[in-house]
Amino acid sequence: MTIEGDVESHLHPRPSWSLADHPMPTGREEIWRFTPIREFTPILTEGPTKARLEWSVTAPEQVRVTELADGVPHDLAETPQDRMSAIAAANATTGSRKIEIPAEAEIETPIDIDLVGTGSSESVYQNVVVEIGHQAKATLVVRYKGSARLGENWTFRIGDGAEVTIVFVQEWADDAVHGAQIAFELGRDTTVRTAQATFGGKAVRISQAASYQGPGADLMQLGVYFADSEQHIEHRLFVDHNAPRTKSRVDFRGCLQGAEAHTVWIGDVLIRPVAEGIDTYESNKNLVLTEGCRADAVPNLEIQTGNILGAGHSASTGRFDAEQLFYLQSRGIEEEEARRLVVHGFFTDIVRRIGVEEISTELMDRIEAELLETLGAATRLPEE
Repeated sequence: MTIEGDVESHLHPRPSWSLADHPMPTGREEIWRFTPIREFTPILTEGPTKARLEWSVTAPEQVRVTELADGVPHDLAETPQDRMSAIAAANATTGSRKIEIPAEAEIETPIDIDLVGTGSSESVYQNVVVEIGHQAKATLVVRYKGSARLGENWTFRIGDGAEVTIVFVQEWADDAVHGAQIAFELGRDTTVRTAQATFGGKAVRISQAASYQGPGADLMQLGVYFADSEQHIEHRLFVDHNAPRTKSRVDFRGCLQGAEAHTVWIGDVLIRPVAEGIDTYESNKNLVLTEGCRADAVPNLEIQTGNILGAGHSASTGRFDAEQLFYLQSRGIEEEEARRLVVHGFFTDIVRRIGVEEISTELMDRIEAELLETLGAATRLPEE
C-alpha cells in the first residue's frame, strides 16, 4: 500500500511494485552510498528460487498463520521502497505468510517466530503480512539463525488502540546476507514498541518505515547491534509523520570491534503539513572498541509545518570514555573489567526498555559473548 501524497526525494524515492522503477544500484545513489553493493548482489539480481527458510511459530490457537500461495498481496503489503524490497516482492512466489491476531485479544506470552537458514546456495525471498486487530495486546519475537542469502518484506498493520511490542533478533552465521524492508502502519491511538538486535551475518541491511493511519499513535523504535571484523550492519529508519498529534522516539546503539567492521545508521523523519502537534526525537550512539572500524551515522529531519511540540536528533561515535574508565579503575577495578562495565552500561538502558525480560537476558548474554572476543574472560569485581 502507498500513502496518499507520497513524497519523493533523494532520501526516499517513490515506492513502486515495478522492478523497472528500481534500477540496479551503483553505490553512488544517496540511499545506497554506504552499502557494499557487491555483498548484496545475489539478492539484488537473482530470480525466483525454490529455497526457503525453515519456519517455526509458537503461538496460541487464536493466532492464525496461513501461507500465501500466490505470492505478495498488493492490497495488504507495503509497496517496495527500493530494489531490494521490489525484487523480494517479485520473486517470493512461494513461502510467504500472513499472521493474524484477532481484535481485542490479550496474548500474555510472546509469539515466537524462529527462522532458520539452511545454507542453500540459492537466494531466499519471502513476504510476511502481520495484521493485528484493534485493541489487541501482543508481543512478537522474530529470530534469525543459520546461513542464508535472504531478501524479504514485512508489513505490520496495527489496528486502532492496539498495544504491541515487536522484536527482531538477527543471530546469523558469519556468511549470511540479509536485506529486509519492514513497514509499520499504526492505527489511531496505538502504542507500539519495536526493537532490532543485530549481531550476526556478513552483510545485513534492514530498512524500517513507519506511518500513521490516524492521530494519537505513540511509536518507540529501539536498536542494538555489534559489528565484528569485516562485518557490515546497516539500519535505515524512516518515520513518516502523516497524521496530527502523533509521537515517535528512535534510539539505536552499536559497538564495533575488529578490522573493517562497518556500521551504518540512517534516521529520517518527515513531518508533513498535516502533522500538527507531533513530537519526535531520534538518536544514535556508536562505541568503537578497536582500531580499523568505521561507523556512519546520518540523522535527518524534514519539517513541513512549524506547529509541532518538538523535533530533534543526535548522533555520536566515540571510544571509551576516559573519565568513566578512570573512575572505575580508581576503585580497584581492573582495566579490562572496567571496559566491560562501560559497554554493559552503554547497552543496558536500551535492552531494558525493550520490556521483554527473556529477550533482555538473551541480548545481554550475547553482548557478553561479543566482549569475550575482545576483552577476554570476565574478572571478579573487588569486594566491598
